[in-house]
Amino acid sequence: MKYLIITVLFLLTFSISAWETDTYVFHDEVTEIRYKTLVKELRCPKCQNQNLADSNSPIAADLRREVFELLEQGKSDGEIVNFMVKRYGEFVLYRPQVSSLTYVLWFGPALLLLIGVIVVVQILRKKPVEKETVVLSEEQKNKLAQILKDK
Repeated sequence: MKYLIITVLFLLTFSISAWETDTYVFHDEVTEIRYKTLVKELRCPKCQNQNLADSNSPIAADLRREVFELLEQGKSDGEIVNFMVKRYGEFVLYRPQVSSLTYVLWFGPALLLLIGVIVVVQILRKKPVEKETVVLSEEQKNKLAQILKDK
């Protein structure tokens, strides 16, 4: 009897984690692919650096369910993304849209790289290239000749 209780408790422990798994039945394969793409593109508002597919937070589960329901209603991917942005802000997007607020985010790194290249070119242009004449003493000339002979 003792072993039966332990076995039941053991099985219940592992089945609890299985209860949280999302299982959605899709009408066609295209809808399922769209769902998987959307939950990978949208960021979890709570976890911040995880997408909806990877997050185990309750809000992520709710948002996955919301995405599924919107797909079932026949909404397009753009409409679903716009709905999520309206509700949670642009934070839910891993790739924010190009707007006047995000110009620095999109074009800042390229601008900094361009400025860096210009600075390096200017520094190299200003640096004079001079040929120095090296005068060797007789002792150094003999040593150099000896080294070259040995090779």
